[in-house]
Amino acid sequence: MKELALKYGMNPNQKPSRIYMADGRDLPVTVLNGRPGFINFLDALNSWQLVSQLKEATGLCAAASFKHVSPAGAAVGLPLSEVEKKIYFVDGKELSPLACAYARARGADRMSSYGDFAALSDVCDKDTALLLKPEVSDGVIAPGYSEEALEILKSKKKGNYNIIQIDPSYVPDPIERKQVFGVTFEQGRNDVKIDASLLTNIVTKNKELPEEAKRDLVIALIGLKYTQSNSVAYAKNGQLIGVGAGQQSRIHCTRLAGSKADNWWLRQYDKVLNLPFVDGIRRADRDNAIDNYIGDHPEDVLRDGEWQRVFKVKPQPLTKEEKEEWLAENTGVSLGSDAFFPFGDNIERAHKSGVSYVAEPGGSIRDDNVIETADRYGMVIAFTGVRLFHH
Repeated sequence: MKELALKYGMNPNQKPSRIYMADGRDLPVTVLNGRPGFINFLDALNSWQLVSQLKEATGLCAAASFKHVSPAGAAVGLPLSEVEKKIYFVDGKELSPLACAYARARGADRMSSYGDFAALSDVCDKDTALLLKPEVSDGVIAPGYSEEALEILKSKKKGNYNIIQIDPSYVPDPIERKQVFGVTFEQGRNDVKIDASLLTNIVTKNKELPEEAKRDLVIALIGLKYTQSNSVAYAKNGQLIGVGAGQQSRIHCTRLAGSKADNWWLRQYDKVLNLPFVDGIRRADRDNAIDNYIGDHPEDVLRDGEWQRVFKVKPQPLTKEEKEEWLAENTGVSLGSDAFFPFGDNIERAHKSGVSYVAEPGGSIRDDNVIETADRYGMVIAFTGVRLFHH
């Protein structure tokens, strides 16, 4: 197929809308079900690049959960611990490596993943399709689908779930173009390869960079390559655990991503794991209740007339001391930044969320302040020399 008509563009008033290959070649994608829209395809094509490059860099299958052209989560297919299975609500389920990857990607930030577009590096199997089926999701892109997985996904959203198959051998031209306000922009495609070789220039006193940290830093950097800038990403255990995207100030990226990483860790606290939800609660209501309970305003979910809607009995709120003590136990987190940190305040904020390892381009006139701040906490910083802006 050489072109595909879309319902409309980014907004309903933007018609006509289509995707096509300017050189007249066939499109590298096939729609197997549904009718994907303009933003669906932006998410699909960006997320596919992310997961395929994660697999290339790590040798592990990968998955991503995309919303509005940035990842809410991304991960590789490492086994889940019992606690991770519980916070991702997949305990008791059959989990292939690909299903583990999607459970991690979707579960990192369930609030942001609501209505996501999923990307899978490998052929979608039954286990992964069964995880996708009950979630509120707009669609999925993968290099293929097993017959059983395809039937499961086709039954989603009353038969309207968007299912896209991409040719994994497709390689785009080295020059890319886009139009803004009738003006055509042209540039070389960002084909920089991200792997552990970018992490050799360690500039801090602490030079110890474990293999797990290298893996997580690579995951963070590949995630940032497809996140709207400015952006910062926290990673741990083979997955993104907090993404701060599209902020004008880098410290705001670091704070936003750090708050999401904190929420990911707080969800593993015993009180949160054992919240007494009412039977049959909707997934969105459950996720909203957890977010409110661990947030700065738990009274929003614990006030009379509200808690009875989601909880069997009224839980006690987390105290400030409980939060601080539990957050202090989160260590060994990796952090990537798509451009240099201009001040040490970013390192200060990252330290509060358990960051031990950092990868950033370097090149700020205040690099010495950033390094000095990291040395104070025994952190490791690798200067990659590679900026990863994405717009």
